[in-house]
Amino acid sequence: MSGRLTPRSPRPALRPARRPGRLRAAALGTALATVLVPALAACGGDAASASAGGGLKWTSSYFPTHWDPVVSGSGAQFRELALVYASLTRTDENGKAVPDLAKSWEYNADGDQITFHLRPDLKFSDGEPVDAAAVKAAIERAQKQKNSALFGDLTSIKSVDANGLDAVLHLSQVDYQIPQLLGERVLQIASPKAAESPDKLDQSPVGAGPFIVTQLVPGTKTVLKKNPDYWDAKNIHIDNVELTSAPDASTVVSGLQTGVYNFADIKPSQADAAKKAGLDVFVQPGFNANNISLNVNKAPFDDDKVVDAVRYAIDRQEFVDKLTFGYGSATNQPFPKGYVAYDPESENNYAYDPAKSKKLLAEAGYTSGKLKLNLVIPAEDPQAEIVQSQLAKVGISVTIKIDKNWATPFFAKDLTFSLYGTTGRDSAAQTLTAHFGPNGPLNLSSPYEPGGFDAAIAKVRQTPLDSPDYAKVLQAATRAGLESKALVFTYSSPNLIAKSKSISDLPKNPAHIDWTGVTIDGN
Repeated sequence: MSGRLTPRSPRPALRPARRPGRLRAAALGTALATVLVPALAACGGDAASASAGGGLKWTSSYFPTHWDPVVSGSGAQFRELALVYASLTRTDENGKAVPDLAKSWEYNADGDQITFHLRPDLKFSDGEPVDAAAVKAAIERAQKQKNSALFGDLTSIKSVDANGLDAVLHLSQVDYQIPQLLGERVLQIASPKAAESPDKLDQSPVGAGPFIVTQLVPGTKTVLKKNPDYWDAKNIHIDNVELTSAPDASTVVSGLQTGVYNFADIKPSQADAAKKAGLDVFVQPGFNANNISLNVNKAPFDDDKVVDAVRYAIDRQEFVDKLTFGYGSATNQPFPKGYVAYDPESENNYAYDPAKSKKLLAEAGYTSGKLKLNLVIPAEDPQAEIVQSQLAKVGISVTIKIDKNWATPFFAKDLTFSLYGTTGRDSAAQTLTAHFGPNGPLNLSSPYEPGGFDAAIAKVRQTPLDSPDYAKVLQAATRAGLESKALVFTYSSPNLIAKSKSISDLPKNPAHIDWTGVTIDGN
């Protein structure tokens, strides 16, 4: 089973794992375009010849700002960091936790202790052993490092004992979600020796993943080679990787055509052009969900009628039609249909009803045009314009304000009205607590939480993943969370990828990009 983001105290160091987060990454890519495009054009011949050798040339709009996984957090850039770092578990095509650095694990009878058994004879790329002491160091650093973006994800872990290759995690509560949680997103494990200097690790990453960094130009390019000591090296068929920060979106398809890149995330608006160029275009499964964030601790959203008026004013299908070019879907919850945590009983809650929205506003004392709101976002975003237009139709006047430092007031819960979206978590419980828990990073109304949610999510943690009741218990927690007045979900955007046909199909692991078994013609 899988899910999304996670609870933590507000802190600017947390990087959004979602669309406004994507906006910032895209903005970075745009800012770098003037530097990158001429440079890449100049070396286009070299890139094309490298293609013949079968190397991966990946241009990413999520190019990591940080290469220390503790600082980078669990945002979309975890996919790139997974080139370097391995984790205790990883996610299979069904979204379930399967062995990675840990070959197996088991809980005690009470469910408040879990032991991970690591594979023998593994080492980091600096030669340090991959053992339980490294796991203990990684968890404690994620919990305690001043600029950690992960400490809120690990609140269930009270302490860790390191016994050779056995890492024993003592939990503060019964929590059967731990194997789901401690995968690529939340615990990418760095060499403890390298992590003694986190600033150095941030520029010279050292992990036990499938590739080793040989060159890193911050914000621009990273060159990697295959790690012969990776535990599953026999199934990694790519010898080298050149990862670059994506230039302006309009140039990505042409770069793929000419061989400057052979793999890229693209926007839905580019899909047709990519297909016409003979590229392989596909949607990698994911858990993306966008929402409108409301702060019920501030007027006018301290009035339930105003909150409900906004809920009924939102036409979700318009977001899909105008922004996803048929690749996305409307949603009123943070999980896709068919996923174990999706709650069918909540599917039609707060369906589009502008007449009802106007009635609620009138009951709250707002005549048409009287209610004026500032929608604060980090960069230009067509989502904001759709929200502005839809609310105008029910008599709410919205002014869009761009704050490049948006993350600071958002995570400090100082904003009243904003937009957010996530790429999810592999633990559904963490997704739910991120959105609806009292300390959830995506809960703009902290410490508010909907009634009954705390008990519902505790029951999820107390239910083993293989229990026949797990789906029912999890969906009940989703239902309780969706009573929140702090979020109005709108649509799910796709993980849209374009690649050269010389690259074989990727495993369809939800939200992940896994290079296991992938081949490139020429290798």
